[in-house]
Amino acid sequence: MQTTIIEKLKYLSPEDYEEVLNFIDSLLTKKVSEKKKKPKLKWIGGLIEYRGQYTALELQKKASDWRD
Repeated sequence: MQTTIIEKLKYLSPEDYEEVLNFIDSLLTKKVSEKKKKPKLKWIGGLIEYRGQYTALELQKKASDWRD
């Protein structure tokens, strides 16, 4: 497969060759950034003050009602 790509690159104009290089760079950057992202989970504990007032089922229903 590598030889196929290299062979095809030989037939590209300099502008198209540059576009291919930019595309490859963007793919590589995307892969690296996807691996580094970790969830921040800032929401954990955000509703602790309501623990005694609502059950998880009640909160789920309220969230469902808000979407409608």
